[in-house]
Amino acid sequence: MTWVLGLSVATLTALGAPIFVALLSGAALALLLFPGPPLIALQQTIFGGLDAYALLSVPFFVFAGELMAISGIADRLIGLVRALFGRVPGSLGIAALGGSTLIGTICGSSAAAVAAVGRNMYPQLIENGYGRRRAAGIITSSGAIDIVIPPSIAMILYGASAEQSIPKLFIAGIIPGVVIALMMAAWISLSAFLARVPRAEHFRARLAWEAFRRAAWALSMPVFVLVGIYAGLFSPTEAGGFACAYAMFLGFVVYRTVTFATMLEAAVRSAMMTSRIMIVVAAAGVISWILTVAGVPQALIQSTADAGLSPLGFLLTVNLLLLAIGCVLDPTSAILVLSPLLVPIAVSLGIDPIHFGVVMTVNLAIGMFTPPFGLNIFVAQSVLGVRTSDIYRGVLPFMVVQISALALITLIPALSLWLLHGMS
Repeated sequence: MTWVLGLSVATLTALGAPIFVALLSGAALALLLFPGPPLIALQQTIFGGLDAYALLSVPFFVFAGELMAISGIADRLIGLVRALFGRVPGSLGIAALGGSTLIGTICGSSAAAVAAVGRNMYPQLIENGYGRRRAAGIITSSGAIDIVIPPSIAMILYGASAEQSIPKLFIAGIIPGVVIALMMAAWISLSAFLARVPRAEHFRARLAWEAFRRAAWALSMPVFVLVGIYAGLFSPTEAGGFACAYAMFLGFVVYRTVTFATMLEAAVRSAMMTSRIMIVVAAAGVISWILTVAGVPQALIQSTADAGLSPLGFLLTVNLLLLAIGCVLDPTSAILVLSPLLVPIAVSLGIDPIHFGVVMTVNLAIGMFTPPFGLNIFVAQSVLGVRTSDIYRGVLPFMVVQISALALITLIPALSLWLLHGMS
């Protein structure tokens, strides 16, 4: 059964079928050709896979991201980062990176960050001598941090599929996200210095204060969301609802940049994005159920034990696997399909499932801008109007930087778990 399932899914994916079509078609074929569970189990499992309270937070955070894009929150956050860095080499590139990171603390959507930052910063980067490749590389790769920094939609999906605490995953993602951002900022500054990119204006306290004042309401949004989750005031799902309400308050009352018509358009886009995520969730749930019934997770655990693979050896193997898969598969599909297979093996080797979730998320974040099929590459190409070949060359240095950060996060579990242990 499993070889038919794997072969059919791989063939349909290679032929360009949508991932949910490939998954459901492979599952249906496996159930038809082999005796065992009745075909009606396919329908029951599809709906059962969506019956998870944690998944309710996904449409909320997606909608919050759309509201953020139309309300001008992103522009204010970028302006603040730009004002703070003054004449640091590469300050404009760091502003794009910082804007993406701050946007990630609001919506957790990598594609939304690339679109919002790209529209605002790409023309300015070009005007200031960064060049098409460097500018496109900064914007395309910076958005990947958004699925690591909490609140992260990818971590919500991992928590739901691996049955792990979503608030703990959020806490575990803070330090790794900051490490990635700092390493990228260091490279942006160094490369700008070596390339003699013109520097921006001197730091001025008055301009920094003005930028902070303009962004204060926007900055308070992630603070309220994350503090509310960690203080136990509301669950991640309720936090998503709060984020939507707060974004509407900013757009309608504070900034007055949102109208009912634009909010309705944002709601339609959010519904379409949510439907694309949820249909993959449902299809992946069927695949996980079939593999579980066939005893695949147990067989993999036994094979790993027989091979005598150490925890570190397993993590390094998983890194190579996920980096390859991330090139062709989006994080949502990869997390939902692979988590039920890999998490039991990790637990059997004594690897903390929270740390493993961070490792998985960082791997797949790198896949978001890895050629040839990284989602951020296509978003950037659409928004920036840059040739795909220029984007490929622009992201290569940042792939090296983020893979280096991944190595640190893999080898030093404390980067993921220290805050958790400190709060327990």
